[in-house]
Amino acid sequence: MSREKLAELDREALIELILQQAQQIATMQAEIEVLRKKLEKGKKPPTNSGNSSQPPSRDQKGNMPEKRKKRRHGPPLGHPKYERKFVAQPDHIVEVKPQVCHTCLSDVSQEPMILTDVNQITELPAAPAKVIEVRQYQVECPCCGQGQAGQPPAGLEMERTFGARLEATVVYYRQEQHMSYVRTQAALRNLHGVEISQGGIDKIMQRVGQRATQEVAPLEQALRESAVIHSDETGARVDGSNWWQWVFCSIEAVLHIIRFNRSVDVIRDVMGEHEAEVWVSDCLSSQLKAPAKDRQLCLSHQVRNVQAVVEQYPKASWARHVQALFRYAIHLHHQRDTLPAEIFSTKRQRLEGLFDKLLARSLDQPEAKRLQRRYLKYRDGVFLFLYRTDVSPTNNLSEQRLRPAVIHRKVTGGFRSGWGAQTYAALKSLIDTAALSGVAPFQVIQNLLGSPSLPLRV
Repeated sequence: MSREKLAELDREALIELILQQAQQIATMQAEIEVLRKKLEKGKKPPTNSGNSSQPPSRDQKGNMPEKRKKRRHGPPLGHPKYERKFVAQPDHIVEVKPQVCHTCLSDVSQEPMILTDVNQITELPAAPAKVIEVRQYQVECPCCGQGQAGQPPAGLEMERTFGARLEATVVYYRQEQHMSYVRTQAALRNLHGVEISQGGIDKIMQRVGQRATQEVAPLEQALRESAVIHSDETGARVDGSNWWQWVFCSIEAVLHIIRFNRSVDVIRDVMGEHEAEVWVSDCLSSQLKAPAKDRQLCLSHQVRNVQAVVEQYPKASWARHVQALFRYAIHLHHQRDTLPAEIFSTKRQRLEGLFDKLLARSLDQPEAKRLQRRYLKYRDGVFLFLYRTDVSPTNNLSEQRLRPAVIHRKVTGGFRSGWGAQTYAALKSLIDTAALSGVAPFQVIQNLLGSPSLPLRV
């Protein structure tokens, strides 16, 4: 509007115009504030595995600098040489003796010889599958007239199509090596000369899954009786839907469960009426509601969460100090066995005092305030591991048990059916629990499937 038109307006019209403009200015200022906050949010450092719970596989890998300092590969200088140890009793011995002199062509085969060198070569023999034909006979008893059939020994049952070792190999390829149906078929065909259909693989997996499920109940009971329980969860794909794979770990047992939800109901189903002494986990709300007298927050997760605040507010000191305290607490935990009890207690008290001062500090950053409120609410669960020797400062025990499941999901794309997911979880529970005692996965699988057919015991 021009000056001339404004001059033509009376006092009331000018007041009305000013009020309208004031309202428009207020509306625009509110919109500008919203846009400013969105812009600031967009300027936050990108999330990665160092400042969030994002897995390292999702990190954007940068190019290495061209003039980077190249490290020397191989063992360090002065490193003792390690060689493969010789086997005391080799399976085969091949003696290489000269027969003819290469200079004058004389026969030297009968001359005295001196052993000058020995070498051992480890080789895999060809492993074609053996076909065993079991012929069952029946006879009629001459005294009572009842028919009597011969009973095959263990491993040669008449209802079998494949031996226990072959079935265990199929399950091992699928379970531990994350091989698809096609790759499993190719491996059996190329390595062992066995042709097997995908339906045959399915029947083997269903049978081992039923037996593994029956063996899981004692693990659940052992877990409920444990004082300290570690728990974590990760995504799973089941029949095209998003499910969750849970893991519960203790020093006695490891339990894997695949469910369609991520709520505390899963924990309640596992624990029943039991209450653990300490629950170690991240800060997922369902984990924080687990039935336990005390809890320990995973400090590895907290270090990453604090790192996000450090990157967003590099000039603020609170987050850096909290992060330094967490790292020092983990370092102090590893020094527990080497420090005298009095010195360890003094260092622990000093650390607790410094942390309380940081929690009492007034903060301006919203993200820092959120973490401060978390640590005030769960103050007793931050450094509990410094008071109990059976509690770890991190939840690495659970995360390590879930890592193969993440690989399985990425390689295979998930499970085609619910029974496939339950079979994987039950087998994984038995394998991880047996690993606590040093039992190999293949042996666990073979024990579920029965006695091997070879060598023959007839």
